Amino acid sequence: PYWITELRQQSGLDEPVRSYVLEQPQAQGFLTRLRDLLDYLLPLYNEEGKSQLMIGFGCTGGRHRSVVFTEEIARHLREAGYRVSVSHRDIDR
Repeated sequence: PYWITELRQQSGLDEPVRSYVLEQPQAQGFLTRLRDLLDYLLPLYNEEGKSQLMIGFGCTGGRHRSVVFTEEIARHLREAGYRVSVSHRDIDR
């Protein structure tokens, strides 16, 4: 999205950026696989007594794709009943 003038100053919290990122087939494939992996692993973490898991996403500038992926995975985990805390470290760069 950085190279698209209309999207450059926006972030992954803005609907036009979110839509652009999620329209990409690679993004959908990535999210599908990651959701499946987390759905498999998180109950196993709980069984082992683990109480915290940190997940980090990065992209070139930290404002677009990583924010969209973070928000999508956070939403998925909340819907599954997990407590989620989100921090977008580079969103204001």
